[in-house]
Amino acid sequence: MTETVLPPADGGTGPAGLSLAELRAAYATGRVTPSALVGQVLRRIAERDDHAWISVRGEAELLAVARRLEDVAAAAGIDHLPLYGVPVAVKDSIDVAGLPTTLACPDFAYVPDTSATAVRRLEAAGAFVVGKTNLDQFATGLNGTRTPYGVPRSVYGGDLISGGSSSGSAVAVACGCVPVALATDTAGSGRVPAAMNGIVGLKPTPGMISTAGLVPACRSADCVTVMATRVDDAMAVYDVVAAPDPGNPWSRPEPRDLAEPARDRPPRLGLPPADSLEFFGDDVMRAAHLAARERAVADLGAETTDVDLAPFHEAGDLLYGGPWVAERDADLGDFIRAHPDSVLPVIRDIIVGGPAYSAADTFRAQHRVTRLRHEVRTVWERADAILLPTVGTTFTVAEMLADPIDRNTMLGHYTRFGNLLDLAAIAFPAGTTADGRPLGLMLVGPARSDRVLAGLAARLLGEPATA
Repeated sequence: MTETVLPPADGGTGPAGLSLAELRAAYATGRVTPSALVGQVLRRIAERDDHAWISVRGEAELLAVARRLEDVAAAAGIDHLPLYGVPVAVKDSIDVAGLPTTLACPDFAYVPDTSATAVRRLEAAGAFVVGKTNLDQFATGLNGTRTPYGVPRSVYGGDLISGGSSSGSAVAVACGCVPVALATDTAGSGRVPAAMNGIVGLKPTPGMISTAGLVPACRSADCVTVMATRVDDAMAVYDVVAAPDPGNPWSRPEPRDLAEPARDRPPRLGLPPADSLEFFGDDVMRAAHLAARERAVADLGAETTDVDLAPFHEAGDLLYGGPWVAERDADLGDFIRAHPDSVLPVIRDIIVGGPAYSAADTFRAQHRVTRLRHEVRTVWERADAILLPTVGTTFTVAEMLADPIDRNTMLGHYTRFGNLLDLAAIAFPAGTTADGRPLGLMLVGPARSDRVLAGLAARLLGEPATA
């Protein structure tokens, strides 16, 4: 028997690894087994020193899980397990039974007895969790440098930041250690690192994936997200984990997706005027984005309509500069005030500033967001999706550390409004800039447009149509 071997990581020019369809075919023909894959995954993790992981399950424990899967397959086949033998990374703000949940704060750590709903659904579908991944502490940041567990870098090299807060999940997928990962996204945490590492980051409509078992960053705006090297892989995970959760009050009771646009008409893309787009002085990124969006419109044969981003950006400003900061304090402030030296100063300063907002401030902001949602709703009458940059520029680790607040805000310019406005989004790679940095595009759509956006992204990446 010839063993299927995972392709080697490619030195930072993009993701490597088998697709889920390729892995399933290898299992079906007996060319590889979950037990053999465990060894390969652990060797790849050991070969790399990229700070992607906070904890990794031991080989004996993973082999025991793999052999149980093999016993199930021997008795009943794998047709009933859509994610049979798929190794998964999980962001270390999402509970996995038996593994510490740290939120990149060692003194906060605890070991849960029960896994998050999304993790349990993955495991019930045949996947197995390899370990927990690094993040900006308390999922507060979009850059990946705010962690005591080492700073993950982008796989593109050049000392570029990995993006955050789901830094480790993105790097683990992009370097080929695992094909898919669970992450989170409150202001862009699942999309910014996807862009910085050349992979797909699927941020579903809020509530489509249960947040039960997620330690909240901003409870009313948190999403569990999926990272993968391909859209169809992300959607395979989405199809398993996106379902109502009666035990989670933030879950959508009827998570029905909108149908994809009929193929007998062109998709309708909203495009902000080019001169309204912000790239923070990065003319190389501007040129690359405008060329990529022109190609995207042509490849889709799309009809286009102008979109004013002003109401979107106003909502984003409220998330970072409004009373939603107090929501972080409501969940984490007691720990931080009791253990101030356990928390990175930049994180501590952000979260403990929350009580400065009054109850009246909160209601005013909620009323404004309701009005902004109403304004934005008219966009979807003439557009299936808006095409945007995922990030307007990139930074090295040194640049980020030199200006950690303002540059973090720049990274969220196109992402942070998504959840307050109840939107779905998908970030996906679009090549590189002229100087070799990752270039990411993002599609944003109304609530329950998850499958619409995935279908458009898959077409732009040359993948088969999503189911």
